[in-house]
Amino acid sequence: MAETLLYHFAFDPASRAARLALGEARIEWTETAVRPWEADCPVRDLNPSGMPPVLQTTHQGRALTLCEIASILGWIEDRTKDAVLLPGDAAERAEARRLVAWFERRFTDEVDAVLLHERMEKPLLRLGPPEARALREGREALKAHLALLESLAAARDWLAGRRLSQADLVAAAHLSILDYFGEVPWASWPSLKTWYMKIKSRPCFRPLLADRFPGVAAVAWYADLDF
Repeated sequence: MAETLLYHFAFDPASRAARLALGEARIEWTETAVRPWEADCPVRDLNPSGMPPVLQTTHQGRALTLCEIASILGWIEDRTKDAVLLPGDAAERAEARRLVAWFERRFTDEVDAVLLHERMEKPLLRLGPPEARALREGREALKAHLALLESLAAARDWLAGRRLSQADLVAAAHLSILDYFGEVPWASWPSLKTWYMKIKSRPCFRPLLADRFPGVAAVAWYADLDF
């Protein structure tokens, strides 16, 4: 086994956040793509929830299995005494953590659980076509979240303040999947679009632009850095 191995599903927001964080922190790692809905998924033996991402690594000769995004982000910060993906300023660190929690709770519950269920999970699990009512509700919830993000992007260099942080990576992970399916009307949110173009241009983001969902073509601008 490689020293640092990530089990992930390309269209899982938390898995994408882990990939972005490892890349931004310049940690060498290898990957194993998994299908968490299948009975023989190896993650089921590693994480009690059965969900990716799971990172297997070593620290001072000790084997570690880190389950899900919070533990992976925490491990990245704990590896050195220097701030890696959190600002040095205490107020901005708190804001970054607030935004990460927002995406992992409210955004996941109100947007991903609806739109990604209809656009992604139903085809994978053969649950039938998307429901128009559910799509409308998910898009309305997304609109409310995008309005809040637009206000942050307009007022700050990055979402949590003056430097890129975990908040930007987690936000980009969620939004990039929705963008793949054409669910983000960027023209309505100019400051947020500028923020997304900045983070989309970073080296850590490049592998995500090659991801493809079976049977669904990416929106035309998905891989464009200047769109």
